[in-house]
Amino acid sequence: MSPSFIDALLTATRPLVMEVKLRDPHGTDLLGKRTVTDLVTRYEHAGAPCLSVVTGRWFGGTPRLLRDVTAATTLPVLQKDFLTRPAQLEAARALGASAVLLTAALLPATSLRRLVTCALDLGLTPFVEITDERELHALPRITDCVVAVNNKDIRTRERDHGDLGRSLRLLPALQAAGCRAPVSASAITHPHDAARLLDAGYAALLIGTSLMRNPDLDTWLADLDTARTGAAA
Repeated sequence: MSPSFIDALLTATRPLVMEVKLRDPHGTDLLGKRTVTDLVTRYEHAGAPCLSVVTGRWFGGTPRLLRDVTAATTLPVLQKDFLTRPAQLEAARALGASAVLLTAALLPATSLRRLVTCALDLGLTPFVEITDERELHALPRITDCVVAVNNKDIRTRERDHGDLGRSLRLLPALQAAGCRAPVSASAITHPHDAARLLDAGYAALLIGTSLMRNPDLDTWLADLDTARTGAAA
């Protein structure tokens, strides 16, 4: 039996959630001539502990993309979309997802609490995205959730350059709230930035566009490992 999404992250040697999405925020194709299976295989060979699939239409996604990815891998998979109803969580599980994105900025506190509980009851890991410390207050069972700081602005459909400083500023609040799986997500392009976030205390990172565009993933990952080793030395 595969581990849960949160357990796979917390036990990973290189805790990167590698993402599958068809288009970037500006509508540019990211898949190219590759198939979804090609990309999933590439990530598996790179040692990804988990995958993320963007099914939101802003990025060209559909529920079928989730089905295609979960059919191609045994790794735990996160569905990233604007999910607001329990029926959508049930559909995600039926399509093979292990975790679901819940965006705190888009959900009333009562809805967020209900959806977190519903996800856990379904055996899904709630992957709760925040951009502000106040959004932590609505979270029940935070130790069972992945809490991700989005370094970009969803109000602009993530077309901004991002602010990695947001992750660094919010990390103490995540730790104080008892979050055992804090994640920094989006706008992580360079291996040294990834190393800095992990060494600061993030349990994992979610990286999408930059890994999909990188023609030499092995070198990027080796540079990350070297940067982390250098920081620890």
